[in-house]
Amino acid sequence: MKHSEEFLQIVNAAKKDIKEVTVSKTKERIKEGATLIDVREDNEWQSGHAKNAIHLGRGIIERDIVDKVPDKNKELILYCGGGFRSALSAQNLLKMGYRNVFSMEGGWKAWTEEGGEVE
Repeated sequence: MKHSEEFLQIVNAAKKDIKEVTVSKTKERIKEGATLIDVREDNEWQSGHAKNAIHLGRGIIERDIVDKVPDKNKELILYCGGGFRSALSAQNLLKMGYRNVFSMEGGWKAWTEEGGEVE
């Protein structure tokens, strides 16, 4: 997908504020108790998602995160299709007081390419 220059500017600005992790590091951290959150659209989620991920789409994550994950110290790893929307979501969760938030580099595409378990 081709992204506009304006979109890339806000994503790049967000990436300066957040931390990213690789798929392999994500797999390790999940085993240690991190929560994986899919921020893609409903139709993307329904066509397949990472095993045991929870779905809080980009349009609702800020509204619903406190009910789903009230512990603001909980490690959260967000992913989307390619790592752009998850970076924006991670930045907003940091602004909301979550302290241990990461965006997974490469998103769903990288997860499937690297053999991540899917449902």
